[in-house]
Amino acid sequence: MSASAVSIQDEKLESLGMQKMTVNKEQVVSYSRGLGAASEQNPVLVLIHGYPQSSFMWRHLIPLLPSNAPIFAADLPGYGASAPIPDNSKYSVGSTVLAALITEAKRTSSKPLDNLPIVLIGHDRGARVAHHLAVQGFPSVSIKGICLIDIVPTTIQWEASKNPAEVVGYFHWPLLANVDLATRMITAFGPGNWCEEMCLRWAGKTPSALSSFKADDALAVYRGFFEQPHTLDASNKDYEAGATVDVEVEKGWREEGRKIAVKTLLVYSESYIGQRYDFPEVWKGWVEGEAQFYALGGGVGHFGAEEAPKETAEALRKWLKSL
Repeated sequence: MSASAVSIQDEKLESLGMQKMTVNKEQVVSYSRGLGAASEQNPVLVLIHGYPQSSFMWRHLIPLLPSNAPIFAADLPGYGASAPIPDNSKYSVGSTVLAALITEAKRTSSKPLDNLPIVLIGHDRGARVAHHLAVQGFPSVSIKGICLIDIVPTTIQWEASKNPAEVVGYFHWPLLANVDLATRMITAFGPGNWCEEMCLRWAGKTPSALSSFKADDALAVYRGFFEQPHTLDASNKDYEAGATVDVEVEKGWREEGRKIAVKTLLVYSESYIGQRYDFPEVWKGWVEGEAQFYALGGGVGHFGAEEAPKETAEALRKWLKSL
């Protein structure tokens, strides 16, 4: 494990009032606050990070969320400080995260936790995890809403591969899904170099957005974690699952007419993914009822919660009130 990455992450998140714990046989590392205060009117905000990052990505957003909101942010299995797990399908990963939440909530709460109210807030791969949890559900929790940051459904992303420009822009999807080849190639290039290259490729290019993204030695943290051999392996297997079992699951949803049945907020970068997809049109086939959409402007790239945290938090706070 990268000691420097862990220490920077721990110090920053603990300075925001978050308590670190490692729980369950899967050894999930999480940072949380106020879980004992969770209620129907004050659900736990479950923050799920994306590739190639860790829960450090929420450092700007956490202080901008409601001060009384219970928060649970975990490093995905195999990412950050969390240990890897054998099954990297999105539902398996999400179940592991929520099982860790239940364990931690029971430890910190004196109230019965038969149906813990939560709101899922996910970015990138974490948003895909949240998507699968919202459709399939999970025992002992009640999902009140879901916010997905900067994604279209996995199946839609793969279907867009018939467009050469999309293949060029998302070349890493098929590459990483070839786990053995990707592992050898990235190892030769340098996992830390790869991580930084991808982060800067996807981030916005405006000085303010890029400065906010890089703040607090973020690239050093992400590089440090990504240099762990098990993180490279787990993250490639994450994409392998995204090209196989996750697509099959979503195909089944389409055939059965299963959709996200809770209130939904879609936050996305207007000048990046928003240029390629009509978000309301894409998502209407995947969400029951009316979803809310919020486009981040000003040249913000893929990492909205880090590049434009105030704007992202404002959209989230307004939407949370509607729940």
